[in-house]
Amino acid sequence: MIDAFPASVLPAGVRSRFVENINGLRVHMLEAGFETPGRPLVVLLHGFPEIAWSWRKVIGPLAAAGYHVIAPDQRGYGRTTGWDPDYDGDLRSFGIPNLVRDVLGLVFALGYRTTAAVVGHDFGASVAAWCGVIRPDVFQRVSIMSAPFAGPPALPFDTDRVPVRAAPDGVHAAMAALERPRKHYHQYYSTRPANTDMWRCRQGVHDFLRAYYHHKSADWAANKPFRLAGWTAGELAKMPTYYIMDLHEDMAATVAHEMPSAEQIAACGWLTEAELRVYSGEYERTGFQGGLQWYRVRTEEADLAYLQLFSGRTIDQPFLFVAGSADWGVYQRPGAFERMQEAACTRVVGCHLLDGAGHWVQQEQPARVTELLLGLLRTS
Repeated sequence: MIDAFPASVLPAGVRSRFVENINGLRVHMLEAGFETPGRPLVVLLHGFPEIAWSWRKVIGPLAAAGYHVIAPDQRGYGRTTGWDPDYDGDLRSFGIPNLVRDVLGLVFALGYRTTAAVVGHDFGASVAAWCGVIRPDVFQRVSIMSAPFAGPPALPFDTDRVPVRAAPDGVHAAMAALERPRKHYHQYYSTRPANTDMWRCRQGVHDFLRAYYHHKSADWAANKPFRLAGWTAGELAKMPTYYIMDLHEDMAATVAHEMPSAEQIAACGWLTEAELRVYSGEYERTGFQGGLQWYRVRTEEADLAYLQLFSGRTIDQPFLFVAGSADWGVYQRPGAFERMQEAACTRVVGCHLLDGAGHWVQQEQPARVTELLLGLLRTS
């Protein structure tokens, strides 16, 4: 059985520990502000390919402001165990309903009926948003980062009067047929070889992650995102290759083209080599399949029918969106950024694109992220 993180790798005031029997999991989490009983709870949810460690620069300052702050390794990640690691295993256990149940079970296990806020980054943003939709009584404020929430999937409406025939989404075939053939990274992440491609890649997990994080950060000078005109092959192909990959390359080969130099690595203050070794050590041990299952749920629409039960529902709690101004994630699904602000969330207290940050906003600009989160937490 794997141990908690040693104190030597943790920021001051942050501990690593396990909580047993959470929806079939032994949940590993980072925690701060636990010394004082009765503090309001803040839950921080990471994305891919990250772990609870991605919140290391935010968790302590939030606790210093008077909160009990937890950041779990979510199902499929890090030192949390009890999940199915098999590509052919229980895919539905990685669906949004069960991921929300994981978070709710952890909150209840810690003795809380409500949380001051749930905060999610990247794919963790989807879980945080759905926490807000499904249990607004528990999750009193919602913040998501880098991945807009456009609302629950719609059920067909007024079809008795005006029948509608669903047209197949031909964008993937169209991307493969481009003059420079391409594929969407969600589709690639859903394939059987993807885990081995990254876990056993030629450059090794450490250098793979270094290139991946660099490529999607503000350090990569070509990250200058803009709104796309629509969900078409030609428009999607305007995005960098970490989103719209060359058809015949895997992700490890894709990001290897942008591996930073030794000088750039030494100058990377937001992710030092010692910090990166925490990530690479975890993924060298676990591989990537746990996180990749989340993508498969989406591409295979494994939980679509359940999520359509919430068609038309909105997030009505105070809501904050934060991303880097150099983050293509804001625009990767055309129209989602606008729908989030105009329809999906009714109490938007802020929508911020931070300079000096790409996709890893809570690591690249932690002080500003903390400031914005504290502003949300003061909202009644």
